[in-house]
Amino acid sequence: MARLVSSSLVRGLVRSCRASSTATVSRPTFQQFMTYSSAPVGDSNMNGGTSTRVAADPDTHQDFQPTSKSSDMSLHDIVAQDIKQNPVLIYMKGYPDAPRCGFSALAVKVLQQYGVSISARDILTNMKLKESVKAHTNWPTFPQIFINGEFVGGSDIILNMHQKGELKDLLADVNAQKGEQDSAP
Repeated sequence: MARLVSSSLVRGLVRSCRASSTATVSRPTFQQFMTYSSAPVGDSNMNGGTSTRVAADPDTHQDFQPTSKSSDMSLHDIVAQDIKQNPVLIYMKGYPDAPRCGFSALAVKVLQQYGVSISARDILTNMKLKESVKAHTNWPTFPQIFINGEFVGGSDIILNMHQKGELKDLLADVNAQKGEQDSAP
């Protein structure tokens, strides 16, 4: 019975796709009744992108409309604040749990060996942020790693420091600071 229902469903989908391919509809069948509009939500949102939403939906309440995550801070100020507030910071492609680049993955694996808390920002989601970080460090490639507010370099430099034992000394300060904060009341 289940096989009969699924094969009938597949046949129906195939027929509808063939019928829509001969018609002047350029969208897939499941999108024929959806109307979307892409319009800029705001110029100052962090992602710098556009929002896609149903155009004329009278049932959408104001609370569920897209909002702009605007801030009075410039991207340069945000980068400076990130560096100041995070003992180990990595601007990378993806996130530590899901890197989207082999170099970013390498940098995260090396840093994780020391048990330090890693703060990260995905530069792929915001090209303006990416350019701001490049301008801040005058370094063209990613990942870019900061330790104790100081730009260290990319994955190749971190790996080299790890192999020479220099990274252990640098991150020992971070672990010591973390221990002091944990023991404070």
